[in-house]
Amino acid sequence: MAQLTISEVARRVGLQPSAIRYYERIGILVPAQRIGGQRRYDTTVLHRLAVIQRARQTGFSLDEIRELFFGFRDAAPAALRWQKLSRRKLAELEELMGQIRTMQQLLRKMMECCRCETLDQCGRGIFRNGLAGATVKPMAMPHKALKRRAR
Repeated sequence: MAQLTISEVARRVGLQPSAIRYYERIGILVPAQRIGGQRRYDTTVLHRLAVIQRARQTGFSLDEIRELFFGFRDAAPAALRWQKLSRRKLAELEELMGQIRTMQQLLRKMMECCRCETLDQCGRGIFRNGLAGATVKPMAMPHKALKRRAR
């Protein structure tokens, strides 16, 4: 079977080699065999990385991807694994869409109603009109955005 370098694998699947090393480190990819100190992969790694990339494209976290690979009995078919995790992800997305709709309504209301000169004046109006009691959970920020904010 052909042995691919990490650079070849990265090029073929459109990832950085650092991402492949990271997936190995966190246990989503089996560590590569080493020949002369270099990682060498057989072509099946391309298939596993294709699954990982599709899962990432559909919003699965790395923990959820780990569950996709290792959170089921070995005999569990791929379709069953995808179905279970997809149902859970779809429920999360439905909740998120509800939060987005509520946020949109609140933003439109603020745009229509606010004629304030100061934020203090604005706060009084929000409180008086009952907008302060609107329940909107803060949306989770993507991991990269959190890193940027922390700097």
